[in-house]
Amino acid sequence: MIQNAARPRGRPRSFNESAALEKAIQVFWLKGYDGVTIDDLVAGMGVGRPSLYSIFGSKRRIFLRVLHAYAERKGALAEKALLSPQALRDSLASFLRYAVTSATEKGSASGCLLMCVAPLVNDAEVRQFLQNAAAATVALVERRFQCGISAGEIPSDFPVAARASQVLDLTRGLTMRAQMGTSRRTLLKDAEEAADLVFLPRRRNAASRLTGKETSKRGRLP
Repeated sequence: MIQNAARPRGRPRSFNESAALEKAIQVFWLKGYDGVTIDDLVAGMGVGRPSLYSIFGSKRRIFLRVLHAYAERKGALAEKALLSPQALRDSLASFLRYAVTSATEKGSASGCLLMCVAPLVNDAEVRQFLQNAAAATVALVERRFQCGISAGEIPSDFPVAARASQVLDLTRGLTMRAQMGTSRRTLLKDAEEAADLVFLPRRRNAASRLTGKETSKRGRLP
């Protein structure tokens, strides 16, 4: 985590640091990272310029702090949705529904800061943070699948790694559609259907599919 700069001596702060970072999220949402200026952050965060520099640092450092705070908060809620004590299919649906409700939260910009804003930032540390966050999400879903195997809900040969990556892709798709204006109601319905798609049997290889088609043409079951 990024450490705060040393606090200057003098009068105590007249603002809440966490609340100021929350306001910074909205500033970056509205203008994108490249479009934001220090003046925008001063106005949007409600912090004087001297305090902003001494406590938060540069625009880049503010953005990195925002990413960490945002990911920590959203990640904890996503983990709670996924690991709640219920059937595997239901917990996965809960995870996808959370992605939708988070991306369509009232009073906030649609979408997700990590998926809709941060990927456009040309910065090595930001890219690494996003890669780490994605890997952590996939690992969390894999963990839930492994619990499902242990509980006998899915077979031992279930493609855990591949399906966990697909779940992340599904959350990204739902989130991007939210940003484009798709209604929460529609996305919640699609999230339920997406949960079922994850558990479809693996497709047979090309040769097996071809054999199946040829057999079917002769009027027999594959």
